[in-house]
Amino acid sequence: MKPLSRVALASYLLASLTACVTTNATRLGTGAALAPVPVESVAIYRTASQVPGKYQEVALLNSKGESSWTDEAAMFRSMRKKAAELGANGIILDAVSEPSAGAKVASAIFGTGAERKGRAIAILILPAEGTP
Repeated sequence: MKPLSRVALASYLLASLTACVTTNATRLGTGAALAPVPVESVAIYRTASQVPGKYQEVALLNSKGESSWTDEAAMFRSMRKKAAELGANGIILDAVSEPSAGAKVASAIFGTGAERKGRAIAILILPAEGTP
């Protein structure tokens, strides 16, 4: 194998391993952009009723990743990272869909991808009234 081909192959493998999950966002509302927050400050909620107080919807999040390389934890990390970049301090999960067994078998046989997908809403939890 030529040295350039090895470098290209190594670059491809590295990129595919580090980019297992991608999350894109569609901003909601017309307000000003928020300052980014630390990823650790982004809480995950299964339902809106679990959010402690009032909140503002910031963005719709859509994640996807190859099912053989990702798991739900990686998907949630990617969502938290994107929410933090947008200045959101919470995420309300909508849905995570797994590829069917047939899709996974076809993926293994034909070398096609079988994607795990997730949706969520990035939110800004507002301070309680009377709190600075």
